[in-house]
Amino acid sequence: MINVVGKRKIFLGVAAVMVAAALISIFYFGFKEGIDFSGGTLWQVKFDKEIAQEEIVNILKDNGAEGVVINKSGDGSYLLRFKSISEEEHKKISSVLEEKEGSFKELSFQSIGPSVGKELKTKAVFGVVFVLLAISIYVSLAFLKVSYPIKSWKYGVVALLCLFHDVVIPAGVLAWLGEYKGVEIDTNFVVALLVIAGFSVHDTIVVFDRIREKLGLARGREQLSVVINDSVNETMARSINTSLTLAIMLLALYFAGPINLQYFVLTILIGTVVGTYSSIFVASPFLVVWHSLSKRVHPVK
Repeated sequence: MINVVGKRKIFLGVAAVMVAAALISIFYFGFKEGIDFSGGTLWQVKFDKEIAQEEIVNILKDNGAEGVVINKSGDGSYLLRFKSISEEEHKKISSVLEEKEGSFKELSFQSIGPSVGKELKTKAVFGVVFVLLAISIYVSLAFLKVSYPIKSWKYGVVALLCLFHDVVIPAGVLAWLGEYKGVEIDTNFVVALLVIAGFSVHDTIVVFDRIREKLGLARGREQLSVVINDSVNETMARSINTSLTLAIMLLALYFAGPINLQYFVLTILIGTVVGTYSSIFVASPFLVVWHSLSKRVHPVK
C-alpha cells in the first residue's frame, strides 16, 4: 500500500511544478494558431510521382498563394498551408499544378477567413471554460450527501483544480512544441482538451465515490486521512489499468494514424498521463490538506 496521503507534500509539489512550467510556457511562448483560429488554407495533395517541394511552392506563389508552407507526410502526400483563397483561385491553382506536375489526388482542402477564425477561437475558449465549470458544479451536486467532515462543494472545487491541472499541462507542452517545432493548435486541440476533461473527471469521481462510501461506513470512527488513503489505494489499480489501456491505443494511433491527427493524439496522451496522476496523487491528498487548514482556521470548540 502506498502512503499517498502521508507523502502528499511531494505529490502536490510535483503537480505544482508541472503546472507552473506549463503556465510559463503558455505565457512566454504563446500558441501558434492554425488556420481554424487565424484563418487561411490547408490543402493536402498526393502526386502519382515524386515532386520537388520547391517546385510546388513556386507554382502556388506564381498563382497568387501567399505565405506558403509545405510539409511532406509519411504517406508521400504534401500538406500545404497558405493564406485563404477563394474557390476560383483554388480551381485555378489545381489546374496549373496538374498541368505542370501531372495528375494528383486532393486528400483535403479547407479555407477559413480571418473573421471566421476569430469567432471559432472565441467559441472555443468559452466552450472549454463552460465545460470545466459545469463539471465542477456537477461534482458538487453529486456529493451533496457527503457533508461530514468535508463539505460537498469542496469536492467540486478540487475537481475543478484537477481539471485545470490536466488541461493546462498538455496546453503548455503544445505551446513549447509550437515555438520549437512549429506545431499549430486548431479545433482538434480544443476537442482533445474536452476529451481529457471528461476522462479525468471520471477517474476523479471514481476515487471520490469510494471515499464517500467509506466515510459512510466509518461514521467518524476513522481518521479522514486513513479513509482517503485506503480509498485511493483501493481504486489505484483500476485507474492505472484503464489509463494504460488507453495509452497503448493512443500510442498505436500516434505512430500508425494519419499525420494530421498526431498532435491531437499526443495532447490526449499527455492529458491521460497527467489526469491519472491528478486523480490518484492530487485530488484526494488536496482534500486532506484543505480539511487540515480549515480545522486550523476554524477549530472545533
